This record gives sequence, structure tokens and C-alpha cells, in this order.
Amino acid sequence: MILPHDPPTGEDAALDLDLIRKYAIPGPRYTSYPPANRFHDRLADLDLDGVIAADNRDPSRPLSLYFHLPFCESRCWYCGCTTIITRRQDWAATYLAELKKEIALVAARIDRSRPVEQLHFGGGTPTFFSAELLQELGDVLHRTFRFAEDAELSIEIDPRVVSAEQVKVLADLGINRASLGIQDTNTEVQQAIHRVQPDELNRKAVDLLRLAGIRDINFDLIYGLPLQTVDTVAQTVKDVLALRPDRLSVFSYAHVPWIKPAQRIFDQRGQMPGPEDKLAMFGVISRALREAGFIDIGLDHFARPDDPLAVARQEGTLQRNFQGYSTRAGASLYAFGISSISSSPDAYWQNPKSLAAYRQALAEGRLPTEKGYRLTAEDKRRRRLIMGIMCDRRLDFKQLSEDWDCDFARTYEAELQSLKPLREEGLVEWDDAGLAITRRGEPLLRVVAMAFDQTLVRKGRAHALTV
Repeated sequence: MILPHDPPTGEDAALDLDLIRKYAIPGPRYTSYPPANRFHDRLADLDLDGVIAADNRDPSRPLSLYFHLPFCESRCWYCGCTTIITRRQDWAATYLAELKKEIALVAARIDRSRPVEQLHFGGGTPTFFSAELLQELGDVLHRTFRFAEDAELSIEIDPRVVSAEQVKVLADLGINRASLGIQDTNTEVQQAIHRVQPDELNRKAVDLLRLAGIRDINFDLIYGLPLQTVDTVAQTVKDVLALRPDRLSVFSYAHVPWIKPAQRIFDQRGQMPGPEDKLAMFGVISRALREAGFIDIGLDHFARPDDPLAVARQEGTLQRNFQGYSTRAGASLYAFGISSISSSPDAYWQNPKSLAAYRQALAEGRLPTEKGYRLTAEDKRRRRLIMGIMCDRRLDFKQLSEDWDCDFARTYEAELQSLKPLREEGLVEWDDAGLAITRRGEPLLRVVAMAFDQTLVRKGRAHALTV
């Protein structure tokens, strides 16, 4: 069997919305396996010091660093991130002092000769931090860690809150990729979500970044927001393509007012598009980006053919983590700040979402870990299967059988049998050599991956639908 690997083009790229409608069921986004809802607070069972010590045994394993900078000047009503709303700059300075404590605690435990291949500042609004504070944080990181020459250093930017001084500092620190939150360019939609952001601000931010040498640009878009229609979404795509991004992350709005109370206002106003409207929006966005030459990386990411993300997919080095798809496979992720999640080959661990709990742990001189998960051997096997589907869109049965000393097709016969309806529809195919997602089935990657997810059997399928 020839396993499809090249990006879809032409008629092969056409979306079958009827099939998506038929088979799209609630499921995890698989930024990890097991999913984060399986994490627990039994820290003794986690044995984090032992996990980090085991991770250090392979000095060739690179590092990926994530910093959660949670402050925002105002609340965007759609947002599901862990944020702190304030205009007080002294809060950022205090938080930076706490980040330094956490950096020191982690640095004392890891092999700092390991190269940092990725760094990401997420939020919140990282550019809430002044140029001086960003410089201070960057200086600490460069003194503490060894960065690879070709490291990808990225930051999330709110075009409403960014200055030339901040961009210059970021460029001097080596930042080479920026992700701009645009969401939607329609004024009425922006007013409905409490994030008014004229398109000229987007253009100004892009110009600032490129002038400073930060030329790799990603835009974040969301569909399914209040007052959005197929026409407004189509115009948004047209507007952002005029700014020549290298990548786009296109997210389905997750409506979870029981978790994020600010979202309740949307229910009160009755402005939300329905499921069929969201599906149509997804189709419009996907078709427009494909026609513009972008490659569908998977799930919610699109990239130009020469972008490292598209190249990684082509070369089989794509991976998926808590920031979505990533170019560097095999790195251990060490995350800092409230709510951030770290991972090694053996475990996941997460910091508290509460700033008070985070501060208390640091004041006591301990890692601010609140919960986590230690993977079993079977968890690792299933993680490999699920990430193979999500990233490579295929499984090599022969290689898996050799690596695990088993007959793969027999061992996972029940899982394969559960995929028979999708096989009959032409969404997935397999033989003795392996399994492949067909071009027709690419929008349903998660549905295929769910067949190998043991946690769904125990917990039920209670996850947010994203398409």
C-alpha cells in the first residue's frame, strides 16, 4: 500500500462537509495523550524529581521552554485562556521575580548543557510586559540555558498592545517568530466579543515585526464567534491574506460558559451561530487557504509550502504539544508560570492556575506543581499511535510490531475493527503494511485517533467538539 504523504491539492483537497457532519463527534484535541483531564494531584505517585532525573539521562534530548505571561489589560469575552486582567505594570514586575525563582528551581534539576531548540512566550498578553521587563526575562534565559543556533523563538502578540521598543528588544533577544491574535476583522464581531481591533493595527504590528527582522508571522483566527457569518469569515480570510502570513491557526470557538463566565453574555444576546453555520465557516476558510497555496498541516493549522511546519510534515518530524503542532520532535517541554504544562517522555506536570498557590509554592522553595500524570508503558504505546495519526496521518504496522515485539494488527484488532465504518466511507485504509488516513478523511483525524484512546472507554466522550 502507498501511504499518502504529500499535501493535498486540487480536487483531492475538496472538503466533504456531509462526511464531516456525519462523523465529527466530541473528542480531545490530543495536544497530549492521555489528555489533560486525566491529570491527578497525587504528586508522590508522580515523583517529579525522579521524572526529571530520568529525562536527564539522555543529554542529546533537546529542550523546549514555555512561559505563560497571563496579564491582559481587558477581557476578551470569548477567551478560554488562563488570564489576569489588570493595568498595573507592577504586577508584571512581581510576576517576573517569581518566574526567576521557578527558573532557578528547574535549572538546578536539569542538565543545562542540553540545547534549547524552542522557546515560546504565551499568554495572556506577553506584550503587556514592558520592553525593560522583556529584556530582563530574556537576559535571564540566555544566562541560564544554552540555545541552539537554529532555535525557534516565538511570542504571542496582541496588535493592540505592542510598541516599537518592545519589538526591538524581542528581535535583539533572538525572537524569530510571532503569532498575532486577530480572531476576526469585522467591526461588529469585534464589538460583540469585546475586542475592537482595527485592521490598520494588524498591519502596523506586522510592519514593526518585519522591519525589526522578525519575519515569520502566524495569525490566529476563530470561527463560530457571535455575529459571524460565512460572508464575514470569508472577508476576514481575505484581509489577513493581504498581510502575507506564513502560518495560520484557525480555531473553532469553544463555548464553555460554565468554565469561563464571561462567555455567558453571548447566550444572553442570542448572537451565536449554529453548528451548521460553523461547519460552513470552516469550509469557507479551508477552501480559501488551500486556494491561496497553504498546506493543511492538520486539525487547525495551515502553512505556506516552504514554512518549517509544512516541511516538518513532509519530512515526518512534525509533533503535537500543548501549543498545537510544532516543528521539533523529541524535545522535553519545561513550562513556567501559572497553569503551564510540562512534559517529558515519562510524564506530564502542570502548575496551579491560581496565582496565590503558585506564589506559595515558590515562597516555600518548591516546584509549583499542582497535578500531573505518569505514563504507563501502554500509555506510551497509545500516545505513539495517536500522535502518528495526528502528525503523520499513518501507522507503519511492521515497524510497530518490531518495536513492541508483537503482531500489531492482532494486538489492536478491536481498535481497527471500530474503524471499519470509516474504512467503508473511504476515510481510512489499511492492509498488512500499515494504516493511512486518506485525503478525504484528513478533516477527521481526531475521530480516527479516538479509536486508540483508552481513556474514552473509561471516561466517556465528554470533550468539546471543535469542528
